[in-house]
Amino acid sequence: MESVYNELVRFATTYGIKIIGAILILIVGRFAAGLFRRVVTKLLKKRDVDPAVISFTGSLCYFLILTIALIASLAKFGVETTSFVAVLGAVGFAVGFALQGSLANFAAGVLILVLRPYRVGDFIEAAGVSGSVKEIQLFTTVLATPDNIRILVPNGKVYGEVIKNITANPTRRVDLVIGIGYDSSIKKAYDLINTIIQADDRVLKDPAPTIAVAELADSSVNFVVRPWVKKEDYWSVKFDVTERIKEKFDEHGIEIPFPQRTVHMVSAGTG
Repeated sequence: MESVYNELVRFATTYGIKIIGAILILIVGRFAAGLFRRVVTKLLKKRDVDPAVISFTGSLCYFLILTIALIASLAKFGVETTSFVAVLGAVGFAVGFALQGSLANFAAGVLILVLRPYRVGDFIEAAGVSGSVKEIQLFTTVLATPDNIRILVPNGKVYGEVIKNITANPTRRVDLVIGIGYDSSIKKAYDLINTIIQADDRVLKDPAPTIAVAELADSSVNFVVRPWVKKEDYWSVKFDVTERIKEKFDEHGIEIPFPQRTVHMVSAGTG
C-alpha cells in the first residue's frame, strides 16, 4: 500500500501540475477566442460588412485561437507538437495549392465586402465588363448589363484590375461634342446651346456648365458641352439636350455638318 501511495504521489506531483496547466491554457484559450470573435464581429458590423462574411470571419478566428490553445496544452504533456504543426502546415499547403483559384476569389470577395469599392446598385466597369451590381458573393460578383444580361465575374479578376465605379459619386458630368458648319455663326450657336442648358432644371448650377469651342475640325467647328447633373439624371439629360440642340439648330438655320464628298467630272477632249 505504501508503494502504491508513493506511486500516486509521484504521479500527481509529476503530472498534476501539467494537467492543471493544460486545463488553464484551454480555459484561457477559449475565453480569448470568444473575446476575439466578439471584437472582430463588432468591428466588421461597424464597417457594414456582409453578415455572411462577419459570421465566417468570426468563426475562423475563434477556431484558429482554439487550435493554438490545444497545441499549447498538448505541449505541457511533452507531446512533440513540431511534427503535428508541420503536418497541419503540409495539409494546408496542399489544400491551398489545389484550391488556389477559389481561395484567391474568396480572399478578393472578403476584401471587396470589407473595403467596399462598390456596393449593390452601383454601375461599374471591371474585368472587361460593365453593368449594375446585383449581388456581391464570396466568390463572384453578379452584374446585370444595360440590356439585362446576367454576368458572374470572379472576384479575383475584379479586385486584381482597375475598378471604375461610375455611380459612386452623387453627381456626373455629361460630355457632348456638337459640330456646326463653318458658315454658321459661332455666337448664335453658343447662345442657343446656353439657353437650352440654362432652361433645364436638372442641370446643376454648381459646378457651372461648360460650353466652349474645342476644335476646328476638317468639316466642322466643334463645341464641347459639359453640364453637371445628379447621377440619376445623366442619361435623360444627355438624350434630351442632344435632341433639343438639333431642333433649335434646325429652327435657326444652324448647319450640322455630315460626311459628304464632292466629285469633279472632267470631260476628255476629242483629238
